[in-house]
Amino acid sequence: MHDTADILISGGGVAGLAAAAAFGTAGWSVLCVDPAPPVTAADAPGADLRTTAFLQPSIPVLEAAGLWPRLERHAMPLQVMRIVDVGGPEPVARVVHDFNASDVSSRPFGWNLPNWLLRREFLARLGELPNVRFRPGVATTRLLTRESEARVTLSDGSRVCARLLVAADGRASPMRQALGIGVKTLRYGQKALAFAVTHPQPHDNVSTEVHRTGGPFTLVPLPDHAGQPCSAVVWMDTGAKIAQLQALPVEDFEAAMNTRSAGLFGHLKLASSLTVWPIIAQIADRFSGERTALMAEAAHVVPPIGAQGLNMSIADLGALLDLARDDTLGSSTMLDSYHRRRWTEVRIRLQGIDLLNRASMLQTQPLRDLRAATLNALYALTPVRRGLMQMGIGMR
Repeated sequence: MHDTADILISGGGVAGLAAAAAFGTAGWSVLCVDPAPPVTAADAPGADLRTTAFLQPSIPVLEAAGLWPRLERHAMPLQVMRIVDVGGPEPVARVVHDFNASDVSSRPFGWNLPNWLLRREFLARLGELPNVRFRPGVATTRLLTRESEARVTLSDGSRVCARLLVAADGRASPMRQALGIGVKTLRYGQKALAFAVTHPQPHDNVSTEVHRTGGPFTLVPLPDHAGQPCSAVVWMDTGAKIAQLQALPVEDFEAAMNTRSAGLFGHLKLASSLTVWPIIAQIADRFSGERTALMAEAAHVVPPIGAQGLNMSIADLGALLDLARDDTLGSSTMLDSYHRRRWTEVRIRLQGIDLLNRASMLQTQPLRDLRAATLNALYALTPVRRGLMQMGIGMR
């Protein structure tokens, strides 16, 4: 016997759970599956130490899903994005520019939260929705589509028939592969370390990207920890360099990260374990197939620069919600419109992030000097600076 749902969501990460809450709140019957039970505590084994900054355009989607009221009290506002160039002969700040949200909006750029907390609150929201089911420990394994429905086999042997399949199952998406949709991938030879630090100087709600070589070293504000100001860090560098850093004793690792941070917040102290993941950029050839929409990392992957990744995923969700109608849910008309609305915009944003990442990786001194001069020139032009801020936030 087949199970049925209006919408089957393959993938129970942050994006997939957000989609389940959003479609469930809109009244659709939803089944969400994921092969791994979500980690919902900071000290649990396998906890995701990364954080997510929701930018302004994502908030209405989260509000409509009933998620933002649960998140807002935990969120750390991001008022200023600070770009620091330490690309001189010595690792000291030589160019510092602040991009203040007040120049383009009365609200902060965004709000930062730990990923484990997002999962906890998202699951709590799903528990309030009787038309939404979440089945952790179950994966989608096979897909057969017809003009009228998607028929999906799950890892426990059961089958589900749905009017719309939403593939939010990661950069190696099994459902995308089942549809035969290809991807274009850019590899940088980079990896990223994610961890938390405490520091004596307050962060003042400033998100700081420190550029030298190998990739940015980014500090994002978190609530105080153990009575000290606290920030989440994403440190990008070559795979070989990240492997060396991982192998260091704590004392030596702290010395390395304090050199890399140019002492901007005083002496940093490691406040968590380390998480590592590879950096790529990727875009699917299409964001839709028969009865299927690709979203989040099944559709696109970008380096973690400017808080773009998950906010692009929330934009995918917003587009799907706008297009979902009872008489066209999962139809070729709906899905073709979704592809047209999202694919070109994502491609342009991916190209911009790719350029920023390559600039952050520059090795030679003359090119690093050129990067600093370009940053100074762009910041000096007020219309350009405001336009870059609006583009980064995703304001239209």
